[in-house]
Amino acid sequence: MGEIGAVRRGPFLRSRWIAAAFAGAAVVLLPWMVLLAVGLPDHLRVRNWATAWIGLDVLLLAAIVLTAWLAYRRDLRYGLTAAATAAICVVDSWFDVTTSAGRGWWIALALAVLVELPFAVACGWLALRAYRLAVTRAAASRPPGPS
Repeated sequence: MGEIGAVRRGPFLRSRWIAAAFAGAAVVLLPWMVLLAVGLPDHLRVRNWATAWIGLDVLLLAAIVLTAWLAYRRDLRYGLTAAATAAICVVDSWFDVTTSAGRGWWIALALAVLVELPFAVACGWLALRAYRLAVTRAAASRPPGPS
């Protein structure tokens, strides 16, 4: 018997193909990261800086609102958007801290530690809770098998 939630057969991609694709992506990403680490400048003046930051915050806002709406409707897909919200919060806090300087760095660090990362953990917990509820509901809705 396989893991709960594992896709074994059917019209969907098999989990081995998914695993191979993601492993391949990881292998390709490693040399790219080395190239960036060696080749990127320490300082860079960029265009559209405000647009990039506002865009990330709009994405975070959309994820939060969609999670709230799905949870209000008792739609277990809120777990998917909660997981996405957690990832966006982590990315946002990472870039806040790593692109800030001086007093702004301390503020970004405090917000990351006290607000953004705890919120990301809560979103991760919600995602896991929704998954467990979905598995429980799916198991309860199955007709009884042969004894």
